[in-house]
Amino acid sequence: MLLAIDFLTRFWTDMMGRADGPMTFRFFLQPTMALITALIDGIRAARAGKPPYAWLIAHSSGSERLATWREGVTATTRILLLGVVMDVIYQVRVYGGFRYPLEAFVLAVLLGFIPYLILRGPFTRLTGYWLRRHPHHGKDSRP
Repeated sequence: MLLAIDFLTRFWTDMMGRADGPMTFRFFLQPTMALITALIDGIRAARAGKPPYAWLIAHSSGSERLATWREGVTATTRILLLGVVMDVIYQVRVYGGFRYPLEAFVLAVLLGFIPYLILRGPFTRLTGYWLRRHPHHGKDSRP
């Protein structure tokens, strides 16, 4: 039990330390990249007539849920990898080596995948609403 408390204390202290150390631009870069990816995927989903992303995950069958989850992870893979690489650089600069891989992964998910998960559904809904109000914009006008 004491080991778990020590781990969590160090983990959260290290996480908070990343906010004002080197590589702080990642706190803007990764969520911005996730926002752009969610916007693009949300527009595609609305044009295809799909329901919002989180709704699909929550209300689909097992295999469909897994496919939907994979779609989101695939869409954010570059963002997640970039986040891990930036954390490796941070750890090497601050700690002298890559010592905490779990922290790198958790921070990459928090900054890269969670914003995507939260934003893709609203972007799908907003685009769907806009396409219903302006149907001629959702269609390809070429012959």
